[in-house]
Amino acid sequence: MENTQPEGGENNRDLEVAPALISVHPTQDSVAITVGSDLRVFDLRGNCAVTLVDETGEAFHKDSIRAIRYGANGKLFVSSGDDKLVKVWSTDSWRCNASVCSEKRVSAVAVSNDGLYVCYADKFGVVWVVDLHGLDGNETLVNKKASPLLAHYCSIITSLVGCSLFGSFLFFSAWDVIFVGNGEFSPDGRFIVTADRDFKIRVTVFPKKPLDGAHEIQSFCLGHTEFVSCLAFLFTVDYPQGFLVSGSGDSTVRLWDINPGTLLDTCEFGSKAGIVDYKGNEVSCSTVTDLCTIPGILLVSCDLSSQTFGAVKVISNMGDSFIPTSLGCSSSAELLWTITGVSKPHGSNHNSLTCVRVLSGFKKTIPDAALPELTVVEDNEVPGAEKLLQKLQGSVTVEEEVFLAAAEAVKTSMCNLLIKKQYTTEKREFRKRSRNDKKTKQ
Repeated sequence: MENTQPEGGENNRDLEVAPALISVHPTQDSVAITVGSDLRVFDLRGNCAVTLVDETGEAFHKDSIRAIRYGANGKLFVSSGDDKLVKVWSTDSWRCNASVCSEKRVSAVAVSNDGLYVCYADKFGVVWVVDLHGLDGNETLVNKKASPLLAHYCSIITSLVGCSLFGSFLFFSAWDVIFVGNGEFSPDGRFIVTADRDFKIRVTVFPKKPLDGAHEIQSFCLGHTEFVSCLAFLFTVDYPQGFLVSGSGDSTVRLWDINPGTLLDTCEFGSKAGIVDYKGNEVSCSTVTDLCTIPGILLVSCDLSSQTFGAVKVISNMGDSFIPTSLGCSSSAELLWTITGVSKPHGSNHNSLTCVRVLSGFKKTIPDAALPELTVVEDNEVPGAEKLLQKLQGSVTVEEEVFLAAAEAVKTSMCNLLIKKQYTTEKREFRKRSRNDKKTKQ
């Protein structure tokens, strides 16, 4: 019998578009964005565009990049995506020092606090670990091997928690969309936290010998009623152990103590903030699409001494057509970097679309209970100014009507990331026969 795909199968991947991502160096030395397979980096210290050097066997990415991450000390940068490649870059030279081939498409990445291990999650629910011991900043390591670390049974992992940010304010992007988030290790490096689209958050002890696997589960953080889309840690000098924050498709942001897996507080942001979509319609159930801790986007204060959330404020001065697809910030600066955009839609006359906007207004002297007044930084006042915008956006100015036309593409691309597909029995059997690992064994 010929293995032809039955009707009602998966959507053609040619119709998929990837949301733009942004990541900021821990000390704001540089900022990186991705749109489609394109990775663009701007050196904020040198005030110049970065030229990437990739001399590995599989040079540069060939398909949409789905996850990017700076290491906690800023020396490493990791990118990965639909081409099944995980690339480790030195931020000193912006040379690709290691390229790892994954068996499945990659959904999330994380870097250990000491920079010695890179973890990534694939679309089969497995987290893999790559040993970077002996990695020389000037040496190219080709075909670096990964070892399985842990797995979520039959569920795509949406987030790994891999680095933590200092402060008592929490940003999250909220819309009736879905976004595959980044990942974190706990602030002390003892745990790696994973989340999936089946509502679960798992806290696993990161072993002394990661290549042998992680077999000790510290706790499960259970309480979300929809998929978990993103994770972040909040910590201060007084609370160095930190607290986990999670966002979900159930319109909530939740605060956790990961040691016992205890839910400390819940912010139901939809009811508090009165969210509306970009057409002005009231949204009954919104999704937290990205989390960003520093010191339409929502700002929430968090009192770590009482282990509760505080006031909620809607950041409404971003523009009607600006739908944030990713947030980023450094651990020391007072700026929030945001991006909206998608890879080139199939059949579109437009190239990949990106627009970067920066928010300022944080003051470290603001009491925890107060919410700062935030303003959008003018293009000519953004760090790097026109040089940065030309590199990251592809042009200094972006036509408003372009993003109005692309708004539906942004929403569709983000929704497709986590919506759980339902298959007929015939389609399910066809997918089993078509699996690459099954073909290899036959």
